[in-house]
Amino acid sequence: MNFLKKASGSLLPIAEAQLSNKSAIHTSAVCCRVQSGRYRITTKRDRPLTYEMANPPHFIGHRKSWNSWNTSTLKDSLRPSQTAIEDVFLRKFITGTWHALVCSEIIIKRQHNTIRIAAIIRQAISPRKMYFLIGYTEELLSYWMQCPVTLELQTVADKKDVVFKYI
Repeated sequence: MNFLKKASGSLLPIAEAQLSNKSAIHTSAVCCRVQSGRYRITTKRDRPLTYEMANPPHFIGHRKSWNSWNTSTLKDSLRPSQTAIEDVFLRKFITGTWHALVCSEIIIKRQHNTIRIAAIIRQAISPRKMYFLIGYTEELLSYWMQCPVTLELQTVADKKDVVFKYI
């Protein structure tokens, strides 16, 4: 104990001398800045945004809706992590199967034992190929998910038809 008293007594005047010689400004990062889920404005303002993308995250439930509709995230519900992983798999499978055709976000709605997937698709392929892709996607996803999967697709002639604004 005596050693600590002697050490702190001899170090105190040195620390006070150093503080009195310099004045310093302490800064910290702004903690209230909300950046996630927002898109940065480009200099040419040529980045297209859909209506879903144009609304910031705090408008979920007011001007935009959730991209996944399910009840697995409620308290004491079953398999919330599996549902989230399945949703990621479904989105990646749809964007890979319908390559460069999906114009909007993919909305996944789960009701009882069925999964409904909604999206906006470009009319860049023939109707025959589109019907084949719909059947192919529904069959494979129904087999993998072990429940009925239906696609609810809307088509647009051009991707610019979905653009809400440019930033």
